[in-house]
Amino acid sequence: MALTALTGARVFTGSRFLDGHAVLIDGAGIAGVAPAAELPADIRVEALGGGILAPGFIDAQVNGGGGVLFNQTPDAASLGRLAAAHAPFGSTALLPTFITDHPEGMSQAIAAARQAIAAGVPGIAGIHLEGPFLSVARKGAHDPALIRPLTDADVDLILDAGIGTILLTVAAENAAPRLIRRLVEGGVTVSLGHTDASYETAMAAADAGARGVTHLFNAMSQLQHRTPGVVGAALAHGGLWCGIIADGHHVHPAALAIALRAKQGPGRLFLVTDAMPPAGDSGDVFILNGRRVTRRDGVLTLDDGTLAGSDLVMDAGLRYAVGHLGLAPGEALRMASLYPAEFLGLDRDRGRIVAGHRADLVHLDDELAARRTWIGGEVHPARRPEQG
Repeated sequence: MALTALTGARVFTGSRFLDGHAVLIDGAGIAGVAPAAELPADIRVEALGGGILAPGFIDAQVNGGGGVLFNQTPDAASLGRLAAAHAPFGSTALLPTFITDHPEGMSQAIAAARQAIAAGVPGIAGIHLEGPFLSVARKGAHDPALIRPLTDADVDLILDAGIGTILLTVAAENAAPRLIRRLVEGGVTVSLGHTDASYETAMAAADAGARGVTHLFNAMSQLQHRTPGVVGAALAHGGLWCGIIADGHHVHPAALAIALRAKQGPGRLFLVTDAMPPAGDSGDVFILNGRRVTRRDGVLTLDDGTLAGSDLVMDAGLRYAVGHLGLAPGEALRMASLYPAEFLGLDRDRGRIVAGHRADLVHLDDELAARRTWIGGEVHPARRPEQG
C-alpha cells in the first residue's frame, strides 16, 4: 500500500510539537514522521490546512453515546454504534463501561466486548466493569440492591473473559487484597471507585496491585485532615493513576487543579468522559436500571438529583483542561491519549505518533475541536455541524 503523508498541521508526537513535519501512514500503522519539505515527489499528500495532528484519544470510561446505553443493550452491534458516536470527537480507543447489574448482564457484556474485538469493531479496546463490587455508602447512580462483595468465583469469571484489556472498578472495602492480587496477576487492571474506604484500606489495595482510581473525587471518601480517605491515597500513592471527569459539573476546577499539583508520580491524572447515551446525541432522557435519567443544561441526574454520568466527549474535556485548569495543550493532550494508554497498558502501540504505532490520530482545529479522526489508518467522518 502506498504511503500517505498528512501535512499542514502542527504534529504533537506525545512528547513534543513539530512544525513543518508530516505524519506518514502505511495502511493501519504509522511509518514515521518526516520534514514536509523532504517528502518524495511521488508520495500521496493530504493537506490538513492548519490545526494540530495528535495521537487519538483513549477513553477508559464510556457507558454510552449516540443514544446507546451499554447496560441496556449489551451486544456487539450496540458497541459499534457507541464507538462510532465518540469517534468524531477524537476517541480512537475506548472501554465500553458496564455498571452494576445482575450477574447474567455482566456475562452478556463480557461476551459482547469479546465479540466486538474479534470482529475488529473500530474503537473498542476492551471492557470496563464498574461494579457491582462497590460500596452502598458511595453508590452514586448504581443500584444498591445489586451491589455485592467480590468473590473468588467472580475473579474466575473475569479472568476467563478472553479479553486482553479489562478494567475493573471495585470498592477497596468490598474486594480483599488477595483477590485484587489474583486479578492483577491475571492481567486485569484494577481501579478503586465508589468506595468509602479509609486511607489505610485504599493504600493496602494499591499495594496489592490496584492501579487506578475511578473518577477522582466522585463517589469516594474525601481528603480530611485526620482521615485522608481514598482521595488522599490517590494523590499520595505513586502507583495509582486517576481518571477525572473534566466537565465543570462533577468536580470544581480548583479541586482538579490542586490534585494536578499534588499528585505523586509516576501515576498521573487522565481524562475520561463517563459518557451516557446523550453524548453525541440529541436525546435528553434515558432509563438506567429502571430509573429515569434526565439531561438539563448539560447535567445528567436521576429524579432525586444524583449525578448519573455525563454527556461529555473527549475533545470537550481537552478544551476544559486547557481553558479552566490552565494546562498547556501538550500536557492536556497527554492526559487524553498517552496517560490513559500507559494506565491501561496500551502504550506499546497507542498514545504517540511514532513509527510502528497504530495510525490512531485526531486532527484538531485551533480551538482544540476534533475535525477528523483516523482509527487504524481509516478516516472516520467529521462531526455534524450541529455537534459543534
